[in-house]
Amino acid sequence: MLMQTRNQSNLLSKDFPTDFIWGVATSSFQIEGAAQVDGRGLSVWDVFCKQPHAIADGSNGDVACDHYNRLDQDLDLIASLGVNAYRFSISWPRVQPLGQGGWNEAGFDFYGRLIDGLIARGLQVHLTLNHWDLPQALQDQGGWANRSTCEHFVRYALEVNRRFGKHMTSLCTHNEPWVMAVLGHELGVFAPGLKDRKTAMQVAHHLLVSHGMALRDLRSAGATMDLGIVLNLSPIYPASDSQGDIEKAKLDDGLIARWYLDPLFKAHYPSDVLEHLGNDAPVVLEGDLDTIAQPLDYLGVNYYTRNFSSAGNPWDVHSSGNEVTDMGWEVYPQGLTELLCRLHQDYPVKRLRVTENGAAFKDEMVDGMVDDERRESYLREHIRATSRARALGVPVDAYFAWSLMDNFEWASGYEKRFGLVHVDYATQKRTPKRSALWYQQFLKA
Repeated sequence: MLMQTRNQSNLLSKDFPTDFIWGVATSSFQIEGAAQVDGRGLSVWDVFCKQPHAIADGSNGDVACDHYNRLDQDLDLIASLGVNAYRFSISWPRVQPLGQGGWNEAGFDFYGRLIDGLIARGLQVHLTLNHWDLPQALQDQGGWANRSTCEHFVRYALEVNRRFGKHMTSLCTHNEPWVMAVLGHELGVFAPGLKDRKTAMQVAHHLLVSHGMALRDLRSAGATMDLGIVLNLSPIYPASDSQGDIEKAKLDDGLIARWYLDPLFKAHYPSDVLEHLGNDAPVVLEGDLDTIAQPLDYLGVNYYTRNFSSAGNPWDVHSSGNEVTDMGWEVYPQGLTELLCRLHQDYPVKRLRVTENGAAFKDEMVDGMVDDERRESYLREHIRATSRARALGVPVDAYFAWSLMDNFEWASGYEKRFGLVHVDYATQKRTPKRSALWYQQFLKA
């Protein structure tokens, strides 16, 4: 029997409008498995996982949560939470193994069943085209550093729209382009594992260009769903009141946030960041910035914590006295309110959506139950922070908890658990955690 949750501290779902979007989120590579069946091609993450020491526990996504083979069970699980929406991504190499050329009907059949299953259960479809798993065949030709990948991406977007567009509530082009560009191409800790800043900045530019091209062509094709992009964003504070730390925080905000927000909403890159990059700045063709700045129906915000910048010693995450998650991230819900207000103030955002928010903790299964009170508290306080932003006039219309279930956490492998639902990877048994019960009761209240 699931245990009773503690006091919800006067936070009620009725404090939000009846059409507010409540959901859970996942991504294809992290849960699907079935990596080598039904014609799926290799992704950059399949290849990256084979690099020595790339993944903390030496694991890969070959099986993951076996979602591909457990689709109906997982759809029932989503519906049982009482949410009205599901955010997921398509695996590009599953539907187009080479990233160009022929389509893989078996792959599209899977997503057709997924979408039909969501609709049959009364759940909105929020689809992401690119959650990092680029077809390796395109990476072999330069990947996102090669401008031709933009054209391939647009054809992929149009095909997905042709098949599923009428069923979607929203479509996201790219999830967290900063992660793909910087972690994947400058720091080399994510796929494809390259370490070159100039390449990374060109990748960032091409991701934004391909986003704009896709929105332009989707609208020309008559797409009717909400069209947007999802960014990983955090307030960035100087670690001290020294001039060096203040300047470093401004630059880091430029590299992580304004580098993406300014071209999307203002059709230019921030001048201070361009000056900082110098010769590492990307090649920008005439018309690119106008292409990037296509009108957005929504901006997705993935928020987990705040950040500090220092020109000297790194900031000690434990120094604030706040709780720290298993990822080493400070729990700071008021940062979400601050971030949403900043975006509303600084940019002409039509709609904001919290597209990912969650926490990893060292969950323990005891007597068939995971009592993850800390995750319950994390979710509750960040939903409260979302409510505060709305009260301040910010147009936030959605909240998606990350994640539906424990899964392959990229370079951390299976060591970090973000799920509302516990997954026993040996048996693939799903067990709703205490946080799942809290979310369910909160939505019913």
